[in-house]
Amino acid sequence: MTTPSAGPGIRVLIADDHPVVRDGLRVLIDSLPGLALVGEADTGTKAVQLAVTLKPDVVIMDLEMPQLDGIAATRQILRALPGTAVLVLTMFEDDDKVHSALRAGARGYLLKGALQDEIIRAISAVAAGGAVFGAEVAARVIGQLADPPPAAAPPFPRLTAREREVLDLLAAGLPTRSIAARLTLSEKTVANHLSSILAKLGLATRAEAIVLARDAGLGRRPD
Repeated sequence: MTTPSAGPGIRVLIADDHPVVRDGLRVLIDSLPGLALVGEADTGTKAVQLAVTLKPDVVIMDLEMPQLDGIAATRQILRALPGTAVLVLTMFEDDDKVHSALRAGARGYLLKGALQDEIIRAISAVAAGGAVFGAEVAARVIGQLADPPPAAAPPFPRLTAREREVLDLLAAGLPTRSIAARLTLSEKTVANHLSSILAKLGLATRAEAIVLARDAGLGRRPD
């Protein structure tokens, strides 16, 4: 449905399949002179259609809706109207939902149950080009950004650290004698490591080991 009486201010479209939520948001928006409700949608498909027709400044978007979910609806709306801001208002706070909404282009993410003042501030902020997260969501996002990324697992986890060193030097083109000298090992010990490497990797020859190691990024040039 559309609301033809919308006046000047931030033009808002509500997209939520729960009548109680829409009713609450409608009352809130209608009570403020700086906001103007231009329409309501109870499916994702209708949200896209109304957004394209009405060109709101802000779409308040639920994520779980019939016909087209809020993530897909957000993506389609912003493809057609890149200047429109989407503010997600949902009951879901899991990382997958948050990341999917942000990748789709949403500028804000609030949980249902947010205070009215928080919703009002979020509408104004995203309409002005800002990004807004509810306290719970913000804490998760900041925590993820603060945590260092996990170290990449070394290639060939079945090999020991020493065996990976030997394989790395072998892939760089060094013969057994040179590998032994660089690692301060005897040639027999290097030969034993090479035999172990071939057995663990299910290979028959050193040439196969070299190809496999180089494909995995090993084989740096020796200093």
